[in-house]
Amino acid sequence: MAEAERIIGTPDIPEAAGTGPERFPEERPAGTRQAGTQPSSEELPATDGTADAERPRGRRKLPVLFAVAVFAYLLDLVSKTIVVAKLEHHAPVSVIGDALKFEAIRNPGAAFGVGAAFTVIFTCIAAVVIFVIARLARKLYSVPWAIALGLLLGGALGNLTDRIFRSPSPFQGAVVDFISVAHFSVFNLADSAICCGGVLIVLLSFRGLDPDGTLHRD
Repeated sequence: MAEAERIIGTPDIPEAAGTGPERFPEERPAGTRQAGTQPSSEELPATDGTADAERPRGRRKLPVLFAVAVFAYLLDLVSKTIVVAKLEHHAPVSVIGDALKFEAIRNPGAAFGVGAAFTVIFTCIAAVVIFVIARLARKLYSVPWAIALGLLLGGALGNLTDRIFRSPSPFQGAVVDFISVAHFSVFNLADSAICCGGVLIVLLSFRGLDPDGTLHRD
């Protein structure tokens, strides 16, 4: 009997379809790839130059830009209105001896009295600056950049308002300047806002901070 069982043996039972090792592959630790497969896009290293930079976060800083621009513009507009009403055609007012005076002057040129013969050109340049700032505002995620561009925008709008609406004619109007510093040109608050915004932009660029909030570590 034992010899018969040895000869006959146990019949082979075929494996059920789908129950072989190919259906239950060996479990792999998380984050590993099966041999012979291509890496996914998440596993590939960054190639857009952002590996050493902090990406922007949060919402666009348009409210900051507009708030700074409106403040700078209104401050310039109010100061010029007072100067025209109280100082024009009057003697200069001494603030700190001869070092600082308030003196109403009509300037047809650029900031600090430069280029008086190119009033229309400077009017066009101011309009272009405003357009460029509006374009940059679409990707503005940095508060310092929002402040800098807001100062530029407010100052440019302040002087552009003078060039459009003041005498002698539209788009050729003379800008009202009144801050007179000894051994320096006469300027206004719009000029100051433009200069402060420009200096801040230079500092931010040296620091490696972009308008979209990206901070470059290199």
